[in-house]
Amino acid sequence: MALRPEHVVALVGGVGGAKLAAGLVRILPPEQLTIVVNTGDDFWHYGLRICPDLDTVMYTLGGLVDPVNGWGVAGDTTALLDALKRYGEDAWFRLGDQDVATHLLRSEALRNGERLTEVTRQLTNKLGILHPLLPMTDAPVETMIDTVEYGELPFQTYFVRYRWQPTMKALRYAGADHAEASPEVIAALENADAILIAPSNPWLSLAPMLAVKPFRELLLEKNVPRVAVSPIVAGTAIKGPAAKLMAELGYDVSPRSVADFYGDLISGFVYDIQDSNLKISGKKTFMTDTIMRDQADRERLAGQILDWITAEVWD
Repeated sequence: MALRPEHVVALVGGVGGAKLAAGLVRILPPEQLTIVVNTGDDFWHYGLRICPDLDTVMYTLGGLVDPVNGWGVAGDTTALLDALKRYGEDAWFRLGDQDVATHLLRSEALRNGERLTEVTRQLTNKLGILHPLLPMTDAPVETMIDTVEYGELPFQTYFVRYRWQPTMKALRYAGADHAEASPEVIAALENADAILIAPSNPWLSLAPMLAVKPFRELLLEKNVPRVAVSPIVAGTAIKGPAAKLMAELGYDVSPRSVADFYGDLISGFVYDIQDSNLKISGKKTFMTDTIMRDQADRERLAGQILDWITAEVWD
């Protein structure tokens, strides 16, 4: 029986990425899995550096995440947020009281000159997370959304304040031209014998990562299985604005559009059995139930993908 890959790199963002990561960590030991997370959502708020995707993955792997929302700390309170409102603040971004502790420690460390990669390692160690969790870069990169109604908006303003309802015209990733992946990320990609792109939003979670050098170059160079999982099932997104965004940008809302978006960066594609009528050309494909309703589903999907990668003959 063929052995599973010895070093998998998972590129993730948001709740969907966190769910697949949670399945992978139950199957692969820390030395066989590195999780690289989108930081295009990061921003400064009330003097705090907030990293939503990093925190979502960290809280999920640390067993702290709110099971209803899929983000934030379970059972968290909002006394701080309520106090801000008392002063007349438009407290549109939810800051849970326990969550603020993460932001405070991160912000202080960054102001003291520590890299985001090192700060993340310290936080994950304290939460007992053994698998490497790496930000895509230590440099600031900000996803900007050009909208019909409000012009260009920072991502969190679009996503949280306006609840992703403005009509999107275009995106850009401010700072990506001058950002580079960290040495740790580059080493992980160079040593990978399989690369997984989680069912995260391709345009909001993965494109910021791919805009940072040398992600795209390394993926194109790697002669290993490079597999993406579709976040689109039966014409809609499991969570978030992916389907709305695709329609506004002129894409057909289907797994095929996701596969085409990644193009030559991937050699394999996983999509849901509800889309079995679709044929994806030019890539090896695997169909299964991709909806992760609970932890058992997360482990099942992660295991199926790894087994398929192991059994498939890759050119």
